[in-house]
Amino acid sequence: MDLSERRRQINGFSTIGLVVLSLTALLPLLVIAVPAMFSGQIPQPERDEGTGAHIFQLSIALLMPVGLVFLATADWEHPMGIARRLAFPTAIVILAFAILYYFEHVYGG
Repeated sequence: MDLSERRRQINGFSTIGLVVLSLTALLPLLVIAVPAMFSGQIPQPERDEGTGAHIFQLSIALLMPVGLVFLATADWEHPMGIARRLAFPTAIVILAFAILYYFEHVYGG
């Protein structure tokens, strides 16, 4: 296996990592915040933020090193391919932060 093939393989794994981590950041919001907004009942705040908040925080924090690996191993001769592979995880993270903002500032405020 030559170096460029190895880079493509690492880049593929990091692409999968970006998708999984972005969906992992969205999942707690879909399970907790969205049903609360539709039902009209905001859950009582816990002393600790709860497992969902910790999962969200960890997945967002892990996006940085995985994203750096993606960018370091990307084939920069094809920037549109890079943009296409980044589009879905980026949209999911933006959606997650939009739901979080709405839940905390607009709906819950």
